[in-house]
Amino acid sequence: MLRLENVSKNFSEFTALFGITLEIFEGERHAIIGPNGAGKSTLFNIISGLYKPSKGSIYFLDKDITGWPINKIARSGISRSFQIPNVFARMTAFENVRSVVVSRLNRRFNCTKLLNRETGIERESDRIINLLGLRDVRDVPASEFNYGVQRQLELAMTLALDPILIMLDEPTAGLNTDETRNAINLIKQLTEEKTLIIIEHDMEVVFNLSDRITVLNSGKILATGTCNEIRENEEVTKVYLRRR
Repeated sequence: MLRLENVSKNFSEFTALFGITLEIFEGERHAIIGPNGAGKSTLFNIISGLYKPSKGSIYFLDKDITGWPINKIARSGISRSFQIPNVFARMTAFENVRSVVVSRLNRRFNCTKLLNRETGIERESDRIINLLGLRDVRDVPASEFNYGVQRQLELAMTLALDPILIMLDEPTAGLNTDETRNAINLIKQLTEEKTLIIIEHDMEVVFNLSDRITVLNSGKILATGTCNEIRENEEVTKVYLRRR
């Protein structure tokens, strides 16, 4: 589904990624792990179009998307979340989700068109709100949510694009143990029959969710393999797992 070929990223004199070559297969759940500063979020930013690679190519469904703008990549079927919840604070949960549905459908509105008269958009937005368990806070402004509910809302917005490939950047960061376990179950349910790439530091989340794992260290791929292969990799244990 996704292929990176020799992707590098330079920021002035600092190189964040060195020649990353990686394949993500259709329907798999693939975790990206590694120490702080390993280049994980930079890799996400390149795939999603926030950054342009300094070198190398990115292919999605065998189409070269290298250098595409963010909105074009999102509409092609790639949707992502961020380390810090990225929601519209003054909008309600419903309005946040609806704004994404409107964007996905490429609708344009003016003063003569009212969103609440678009029954198809209203229905789809409500479906996603209910799916994520946000019905009780449907009409509450996002600024009033605690961190965990903001995470849920951002996941709802990520899914509202109806993506083929979902990218989640530390979705359980800041959650307590119960919230984390609920998040694992929710992510499993919501990514059925989709492809998932996830950045995570919590190894319980990684080993519960992943089919394969890629370990980054200092901007390079240290290892890629199944959960058991990564657990048994001495270099990975030395560089990362022992610290965790």
